[in-house]
Amino acid sequence: MPAHSQGSRDALEISAAPRYHGPMLNTVLHGAPTAEPPLLIAHGLFGSARNWGVVARRLSDARQVIAVDMRNHGGSPWTESHGYEDLARDLAEVIRAHGGRADVLGHSMGGKAAMVLALTEPALLRRLIVADIAPVAYGHSQSHLVDAMQALPLEGLASRAEADRLLAEAIPDASTRAFLLQSLDLKASPPRWRLNLSLLRAEMDRITGWPGTAGRFDGPTLFLAGGTSDYVRPEHRPAIKALFPQARIARIPGAGHWLHAEKPREFEAAVRAFLA
Repeated sequence: MPAHSQGSRDALEISAAPRYHGPMLNTVLHGAPTAEPPLLIAHGLFGSARNWGVVARRLSDARQVIAVDMRNHGGSPWTESHGYEDLARDLAEVIRAHGGRADVLGHSMGGKAAMVLALTEPALLRRLIVADIAPVAYGHSQSHLVDAMQALPLEGLASRAEADRLLAEAIPDASTRAFLLQSLDLKASPPRWRLNLSLLRAEMDRITGWPGTAGRFDGPTLFLAGGTSDYVRPEHRPAIKALFPQARIARIPGAGHWLHAEKPREFEAAVRAFLA
């Protein structure tokens, strides 16, 4: 079935959900509900639900797939904070609005949000897939990418090719530029980023960090890493197993951090095998 954006019915359901009245995330639904729990997909930093369209559509042949725009990304609300507790509560409300239980797949920032959700509200999850991230703080920052996007002159910008050329000096890697430019809305007047860049820069230490969430998720868990990525390292295994005792760690050969985009068929096969 074709994807469609969620409408007013879910707005009512989410706003009426108990315990938390945060911003409603923009959702893109693939397929119809089945007897299986839906698969909820949470993207990484600077991403969106649209980035997962191909994988989500293919996986929706067996169950409904719900891709979300995380807060401060895509079509979701801009907020005043971007901690993982916030992101996890947002995901919890989407699950409650769609039956109360789901399998959850999160990549990078979305993977950390999914982990915090599993540790704080384990009853909402059946299975958890964490794509190329570990429950640890990382020393790198993505603030230089925010700086480059904020420095891009948007007034009079006519094409994505022109934006790519202007970004190239600050961001030499073409694939990174292509990924970021998916969040540039050229139809707006003037063009705008569908990212709350100022807030994301201010919260960067929280995004690259780890909140130290207590708890344990005893459900089936897969940490799926890129074979050429260094985000999930052998020294992270004790932290992973302490929080997720049933965790399995697997790698996709030849894939980097954006493993779902670089090796989509291999990624899809690994997710299907685990969910089955």
